[in-house]
Amino acid sequence: MDNMQIMKGKMLQAGYICDDKVATVLYLAGAMQKPILVEGPAGVGKTAIAQAFSLVTELPLIRLQCYEGLDEAKALYEWNYKRQLLHIQAVSNKNLSVQQIEEDIFLDNFLLTRPLLKSITSDSPTVLLIDEIDKVDFEFEAMLLELLSEFQITIPEIGTVRARHQPFVFLTSNATRELSEALKRRCLYLYLDFPPKEMEQQILMLKIPNLPPSLAEKVAQVVRQLRRLELKKPPSIAESIDWAAALLWLGKEDLDVETTLQTLTTVVKYREDQEKLERIIYRDRDLNFRT
Repeated sequence: MDNMQIMKGKMLQAGYICDDKVATVLYLAGAMQKPILVEGPAGVGKTAIAQAFSLVTELPLIRLQCYEGLDEAKALYEWNYKRQLLHIQAVSNKNLSVQQIEEDIFLDNFLLTRPLLKSITSDSPTVLLIDEIDKVDFEFEAMLLELLSEFQITIPEIGTVRARHQPFVFLTSNATRELSEALKRRCLYLYLDFPPKEMEQQILMLKIPNLPPSLAEKVAQVVRQLRRLELKKPPSIAESIDWAAALLWLGKEDLDVETTLQTLTTVVKYREDQEKLERIIYRDRDLNFRT
């Protein structure tokens, strides 16, 4: 069995079904010690790759959730100003010079580590997930380049902090904006789309072991048709799993028109999308979703 097949088997044990392309990228990332940039629409399982890989390698997962306005203090580090102030007050009567006080207060024990710094100062290897990198600005993205290429972080008051153990790095992007060439150059690239019907059926049966294969096939088929419509938010894989689980809880063995209308809120999360689908289904009385 080659390395890719071994990787696929291990990911399956961790609850993630991947194809040869994904398994190859995961293997090469470890062999070449390169970060992985995982890009694709929301809900295709980008975050789940890092979570499953953490289980496969039995390494702790450190997650940085990106958002607009994220700065170094929340991602890298910040100084514990209250503790520094207390220290200054405590030594104020010792006639120390300003330089001596500064040397005291800019030590590791006054440093608050955030996810990025924590990932390279950990006593053991880690899996670092930088989730939705496309939500931050170019300045923050540029700040990441030192970490992604040299696996080190420069702190002005201390100097360069090099990784004790190089983390496995995953960056995810929903492709809401174009990322810089400098960042992409430092990463292996993996594009994920919604899975084909057969793979989604396998995912449903993996996540819900007692789900009948016929119902799993029908849910996968209908969800695939839903994603082809111009909805405000196409159903994610997690929502198709929720839908299948809901049908099982309701004792349904098939997915017909009436059952779909009753459970539509499980998989479609915007009112305008629900109204659009209800109109189509009531009009056609089938699940082909002809528009």
